[in-house]
Amino acid sequence: MSERYEFIDIGATGADAVRTAFRNQVAYCRAADAPVTARIVAALATLIDAPATGFARRMAEWHGAPLADALPLRAAGGLHALHLSGAAPELAPIYADADDINDAAIVAGVVQRQEAALLPWLDGPPQTNEAGRSSNFIAAMLWLAEQGLPPRFDCLEIGSSAGINLMIDRYHYDLGGVQVGPRPGVMAFTPEWQGNHPPQLPIEIAALKGCDVAPVDLTDPAQALRLKAYIWPEHAVRFARMEAAIAAARERKPDLVRASAADFVEAELKKPQAAGTTRLLMHSIVWQYVPEDQQMRVTTAMEEAGAEATPDRPLAWIALEANRTVHHHELVVRHWPGGEAGRLLARSHPHGAWVKWTG
Repeated sequence: MSERYEFIDIGATGADAVRTAFRNQVAYCRAADAPVTARIVAALATLIDAPATGFARRMAEWHGAPLADALPLRAAGGLHALHLSGAAPELAPIYADADDINDAAIVAGVVQRQEAALLPWLDGPPQTNEAGRSSNFIAAMLWLAEQGLPPRFDCLEIGSSAGINLMIDRYHYDLGGVQVGPRPGVMAFTPEWQGNHPPQLPIEIAALKGCDVAPVDLTDPAQALRLKAYIWPEHAVRFARMEAAIAAARERKPDLVRASAADFVEAELKKPQAAGTTRLLMHSIVWQYVPEDQQMRVTTAMEEAGAEATPDRPLAWIALEANRTVHHHELVVRHWPGGEAGRLLARSHPHGAWVKWTG
């Protein structure tokens, strides 16, 4: 399978779009140092041209936009769950990155035998919820404080999944030498920092609240296993972070509600805002999963609220989303009043391993 990423309309549908989505995911995984996940996705792709199971046919005849829906990662998550639970020992050589094995034959056999367990994994988008991405949120808050916004943040997150990034006030960050958060913290993040360090200013997180259309309860072992299945197996540190997040949630659950992005943002923006506080919307690797009509509603709600913002009650929007052309994630920030146009502050590794700061 070609490892070259082909840029296409993320909303494209049809058989060709399905094939391209799988090819692109292989390229994307290899660019993100995930060769085992790339092997799994490539093996799944071989099932599409001559689908012999209902699982394969559903992928081949995908009714939505396979790239926007992250179809390859839905299927790969199902296989990883089988591996983690021990239900498909045949997969072990692939996950061990062994040579001289027939990945396609192994995966085809597992799909044939485990179809009932795998089919539900196609029903919803991946729940990645990677805590390492939150370094970008903190760096953006430091930048906003340097722009003169009150450094006390009332944070709202859409697509929160299990709410791991709703506990960022419990984590410690070393961002190019700039220290933020409690020591040692529930988790500690020291991404490889490229470029100048972010502003070194005191910030306070006053509140954190998030939403998801299908929120995950980290304290439920079955739901926690589902999240682990979406972690790329090459990245052992992410499993350690997940265990730390589970322990933190057991101590105090994040403030997470079941709601669509648009309903949540519209409702929260109508609530009174304390003086001397910056109201902040943030999200990471979720925008592509938000339906277009809801994207428009969120944008409209933010711009209308931004028009009413004041220096003492400002509004900001932090988005860390994928640019699939360059295989990086881009940190873009808007704020009102005074900074309505989006500002690119950084490019980042998909899971926060490095940050290239341009802000």
